[in-house]
Amino acid sequence: MAPHVLGGTRAGRLEWPSRSERGTIERMSSPHGRVAQAMEAVPRADYLPRGQRRHAAADEPLPLGDGSTCSQPSTVARMLSMLDPHPDQRVLDVGAGSGWTTALLANLVEPRGRVFGVEIIPRLVRSANKRLAASGVTNGEVHRATEGQLGLPQFAPFDRILVSAMTAKLPQDLVDQLADGGRMVIPVDGRMTTVRRTGTAIAEHSEGHYRFVPLQ
Repeated sequence: MAPHVLGGTRAGRLEWPSRSERGTIERMSSPHGRVAQAMEAVPRADYLPRGQRRHAAADEPLPLGDGSTCSQPSTVARMLSMLDPHPDQRVLDVGAGSGWTTALLANLVEPRGRVFGVEIIPRLVRSANKRLAASGVTNGEVHRATEGQLGLPQFAPFDRILVSAMTAKLPQDLVDQLADGGRMVIPVDGRMTTVRRTGTAIAEHSEGHYRFVPLQ
């Protein structure tokens, strides 16, 4: 979930995907370009308000209402590639928004994986679940966030955690929901950060410059 002006944006490219961008996604993903394949299989337009669907190909954040956006595709592709979800994994999708990232992740963890989206805006929770059901997604759903609680600790641990909202520092509550060997991708203080957990050891790597709505 990203703000309607700055939402999940890194660059000002206009159309998605170009031939060079597709090649970049495939190189960042597995050898078979799993992220690129998922983005082809899960159209962004299916997860946008009716008035925004004609803009689905634009590589820019699009408004969902209530100050939320559907992040630009190049940012989503980059985050998914960094996250590197695998079939049969359990994934937490924080800031699920329209449900598009939940659907993409559900595609990537098929056949026996499951995605648990969490979103703070009740209207978006309802619409996301309607869109997921209409798209035939059976291994992913979006839950309403509990005030004062990050993530969904009742369903932890998770092999992968995707966070589409900015934090000033790495939230320990989400780190605690990572499984041993798990990975989280989260924007921290303007930098896209990959977090890996091995036992009690935590390793972080940050890159780029991004802007998102604050994590609540």
